[in-house]
Amino acid sequence: MLAELTRIEAGWPLAASLAAAVAGQGLLAGRRRTALNEALHELRRPLQALVLSLGPAEAPGVDLSRQTALALERLDREINGGAAADRRETLGVGGLLEAAVRRWQGRAALAGASLRLCEGCAEVSVRGDRGAISQGLDNLIVNALEHGGPRVLVGAELAGPVVRLVVADSGRCGSPREGRRSSRLALASLSGRRRRGHGLRVVRRVAASHGGEFRLRPLEAGARATIELPLAGEGVG
Repeated sequence: MLAELTRIEAGWPLAASLAAAVAGQGLLAGRRRTALNEALHELRRPLQALVLSLGPAEAPGVDLSRQTALALERLDREINGGAAADRRETLGVGGLLEAAVRRWQGRAALAGASLRLCEGCAEVSVRGDRGAISQGLDNLIVNALEHGGPRVLVGAELAGPVVRLVVADSGRCGSPREGRRSSRLALASLSGRRRRGHGLRVVRRVAASHGGEFRLRPLEAGARATIELPLAGEGVG
C-alpha cells in the first residue's frame, strides 16, 4: 500500500504539468478562435457593403463577391462548426460560362494568352450554388492560364443526363484527342497541376457537392479539365 502511494505521489507532478499544458493549450486555442471570429466579423462588414454597391445580380463583380462570401462561410464553419447553407437554384450553363470568361479576360491579356468561349455552348440548366460553381470554373481557368495556355477555351457539352463544363488550354472544345503517354509537355503540365493541388481540390469538392465529378487529363497539346454536373431535375434535389 505504501509503495502504491509512493508511486502515485511521484507521478503527481507529471500529471499536474500535463494538466497545466492542456489548460494552456485550451486558453491559446480560445484566444485564437476569438481572434479569428473578430477577423471574420471585420471581413463580413466591408463585403456586405461591397455586394450592395454592385447593383444588379448580373453585374460583373457579383459572382466574385459570392465566392468571397462562400470562402468566409467555410472558414466560419471550420472555426465554429455548423452546416452549410443550401443556395441551390436553377442556373443556365451558358450564362455561367459567359460570366466566367468575362471575369478573366483581363488576366488572360496580361499573361499574353487568349481566353474565349466556344460557340454552341449547350443551352441547358443545372441545379446548383452559383457562387460555388463559379468558384470551380474560376479555379480551372486561372489554373489553365498559369500552367497551360496560351489558348484557353471554355465550353460545355451534353453527355446524356449530365453536362460537362470544359476548360481546355491549347486544345479545342469538342471531341478532344487524348495525349500520348510519351507527350512530355502534356504529362508535365498535368502532374504540375496535381502537385499544386489547392485549386483543384476546391474544384473536386464543388463537383462532388453537386452530385458531379471532376476530371483532368492531358491532350496532345495542353490539358482538358471538366466539371460534370447533372442536368436540372436529374438527380440533385
